[in-house]
Amino acid sequence: MREDLGHYVKNGYMTAVLCATEPEAAEMIHSLAEDGITAGLADHADWSFFRPAEQQHPVAVLTGDFSAGFDLLSPRFALMNFSTTQRSAARIRRSRHTKKKKATEALMSYADLDVGDLVVHTIYGIGLYTGIETITVDGTTRDYITIQYAGTDKLFLPVDQLDMVSKYIGQGSDNGSVKLSKMGGADWIRTKAKAKAATKEMAAELIALYAKRKRTKGIAFDPDDDLCRQFADSFEYEETEGQLTAIADISRDMEAACPMDRLLCGDVGYGKTEVALRAAFKAVMSGYQVAVLVPTTILAYQHFQTFQSRLRGFPVTVDMLSRFRTPSQQSATLRKLRRGDIDIIIGTHRLISKDVTFSNIGLIIVDEEQRFGVEQKEKLKQIAPDVDVLTLTATPIPRTLNMAMGGIVDMSVLEEAPGMRSPVQTYVLEHDDGIILEALRREIRRGGQVFYLQGRIESVFDTAAKLARELPEARIATAHGRMDRDELEEIWADLVKGEIDILVSTTIIETGIDVPNANTLIIEHADRYGLSQLHQIRGRVGRSSRRAYAFFTYPKNKQLSEVAERRLAAIKEYTAFGAGFKIALRDLEIRGAGNLLGAQQHGHMEAVGYDMYVKLLNEAVLEEQGQTPPPKVECTVDIRTDAFLAKNYIPGAPQRMEMYKKIARIEEYADYEDILDELCDRFGEPPSAAVSLCKCALLRGLGVKGGMKKIEEKDGALRLVPEIVNPTALTSLSNSFPGAQLRMILGAEPALVAKPKKGGRLIDFAVELLTKYIQLIG
Repeated sequence: MREDLGHYVKNGYMTAVLCATEPEAAEMIHSLAEDGITAGLADHADWSFFRPAEQQHPVAVLTGDFSAGFDLLSPRFALMNFSTTQRSAARIRRSRHTKKKKATEALMSYADLDVGDLVVHTIYGIGLYTGIETITVDGTTRDYITIQYAGTDKLFLPVDQLDMVSKYIGQGSDNGSVKLSKMGGADWIRTKAKAKAATKEMAAELIALYAKRKRTKGIAFDPDDDLCRQFADSFEYEETEGQLTAIADISRDMEAACPMDRLLCGDVGYGKTEVALRAAFKAVMSGYQVAVLVPTTILAYQHFQTFQSRLRGFPVTVDMLSRFRTPSQQSATLRKLRRGDIDIIIGTHRLISKDVTFSNIGLIIVDEEQRFGVEQKEKLKQIAPDVDVLTLTATPIPRTLNMAMGGIVDMSVLEEAPGMRSPVQTYVLEHDDGIILEALRREIRRGGQVFYLQGRIESVFDTAAKLARELPEARIATAHGRMDRDELEEIWADLVKGEIDILVSTTIIETGIDVPNANTLIIEHADRYGLSQLHQIRGRVGRSSRRAYAFFTYPKNKQLSEVAERRLAAIKEYTAFGAGFKIALRDLEIRGAGNLLGAQQHGHMEAVGYDMYVKLLNEAVLEEQGQTPPPKVECTVDIRTDAFLAKNYIPGAPQRMEMYKKIARIEEYADYEDILDELCDRFGEPPSAAVSLCKCALLRGLGVKGGMKKIEEKDGALRLVPEIVNPTALTSLSNSFPGAQLRMILGAEPALVAKPKKGGRLIDFAVELLTKYIQLIG
């Protein structure tokens, strides 16, 4: 943005920057001043600001919202849009203190919380989330999460305690078949106890599985050498933080002596292939062969081209095994593979045939694992039981997701969206020829290309003929799985060169196809496809900076099944980047989570929700290993200060909920600073109520660490109730704060009562006091 602004100012443009709120506008003016660009706050109605004679500043900063920025050659005017709609592209400052999230936490963070969703509270059980209410009590205003329980019971939960609530994920979560818990009843305690007992048995199985994996002797690959570093440097783009973390995790796993089994979960176009290339290169440099297993012939062909292009100039031999190769070519490839003349082999299911043998295989990479069945995966394990396995997916199937989140396989998550790309505009509708033809004409007019999907081969030809009659100017081609390799290769080459306007095909183009100029997708009979499959197909468009459109259609007047209706509703809802993760979690709800180690689609996890089940399972694993799970200390904070995020500070409800989630996870002072940094960066200088909210969350985190049950304000003093009284620490604490009044009150509920020095703020004093107390108790 600075570069663009500099260009406009230099070339004499009247330039305006649009911000969402006044605090953000003030922050923008301050930031531009640091970069040597003079800017001032302007009024929409006062265009005199832009008259050259009166123009005090080269850049005007306005508040409001608009769909996009633009520039006009005459008059020379430019609008840079930095409002709410564009802010997702803004840089988020990452402090060195930022703690790395576990992959499972990263994935669960995609479980969006919307009004009407079922939630699980650690203590009270399953309830219905009804929204955020701002409530003023005794002159103090705070925001509360409201949860409806059985009957008329309602819980008002302070937003800084949002970490005690998780979205309920399990079968029946969206069809009203899940029973709400009764607040204060014994039912939830019994349900949790039953689920905990069930996890004991599973924990024993998990530990046996861990032990077996650790005992299995695998390959310890060599650490990265100069050639590996040279290969990494030859990547033409800058790696995202997620890619770098995943590469480091995989590298560490590969250098360990036990076999790697890692799931790399990243949405469509998030750079999974580059991460896989680094792993493959590392294996080859250690003297081992690599097998890359893909579900379709076209994806094998594309990966083959990508790998060859990326590895050009390095001593690595890449080949392909699929029906794009003649029988004589396949025989020659198999011979070379046996002799060890091929380093990386890319292939479809053909790779797991009995006649395929390797000289020295060390790594297997499985792309789009959701397309392979259990039987095919078992065959893969038989090829080489002790080699490293890396599995790539955008939408893991419930069973794989379960295994990753239960810890049976390790997981890395790529969370960052590629720059300059927009989410695909998605429509779900009854099939209407008028709407579809208009969408096709619009795409062709702007010089783009179209994918038109039909489920059956016969329908492909009928549709192509119909479109040729309606759109005589369009260049139309057909593709399906029964075509021979030469035909498919020719169509593929024409498509990439832009010589085809509309490709009518079956789901042969579902995975991995990369045609940046194709930005409209039409699917007929979308109700027949699975949720993950629809998301994968949608990923074929929107792979450039141009806006893309997807039309999921179903026959007119057709009565959709309940599952099909829910799938189509979900695909329409989940269009943003990262939707693959949300869809995987949604699949857990629609299809059921299943047993972690078996194929049953039922279990105790439905009774408590998926997130709670995984927490109970982790505790059971620790207990089974003879470790004591850390004691659960819940600390309530009740300080009389306004603590909320105002709507005029963060206008969007989803953004407010996102920040509330982050604020609730504050555990120490470094986390508190990170959150304030992020608030400043994204929304401008935070108002005092927002800062107080962060301080209340910090107090709660410090209270948990210091073993406090309760921190409250009473009669102008601070009252801290410890779980266990530590007289020595309390005496030292008193000596550390001369001028403050501290006294210990013994009784049924021992408490430390403290008053700050005259003029001191109670909340700041509480933070100082607890920080010192934690140091004293070690």
